[in-house]
Amino acid sequence: MAKVRKMLGSADSAYIVSLMRLIETQSKTTIANWCMDYAEEFVLPIYENAYPNDMRPRDALAAARDWLDGKVKLPAVKKLILEAHAAAREAEENPAAQAAARTIGQAAATVHVPTHSLGLAFYGAAAIAYNRVGIQEKAEVYEKVAAEECAKMEAALRAVADPNEKNPAKINWHC
Repeated sequence: MAKVRKMLGSADSAYIVSLMRLIETQSKTTIANWCMDYAEEFVLPIYENAYPNDMRPRDALAAARDWLDGKVKLPAVKKLILEAHAAAREAEENPAAQAAARTIGQAAATVHVPTHSLGLAFYGAAAIAYNRVGIQEKAEVYEKVAAEECAKMEAALRAVADPNEKNPAKINWHC
């Protein structure tokens, strides 16, 4: 098997910068819900098609949603997020599923730290690209898929964004 990148895109890509600027205008709750909704609809199926009996990524999303609803404490959510990351480590033979599990872990973690929202873009683009075109393509093909997918992510966030958000998340990207 060819060596594949864990993530696609870079922090200085125009499509990532555009997404970051939009994320910065939204509340922590909006960001978390957008990440989890997108990951659940477009990325989780990649993992579940490969590992239909492994509920760890789905459980991480459910726990994060429960935390947003005030039903569980954050330590319980963090434990399930770590389980989603464990699922990713165990999926080494399937790069698309591995990236999908990483995406889910990052999307669920946005309830705690909104900077994890970039994991949706970086890992999610990898999961979708590897699922769509395999792992033997040229770098330009992956870059094109990543840019297209991030544009879809940004459109999805714009669709739920509050243009007059009074309490935007305070984000220090560290990148």
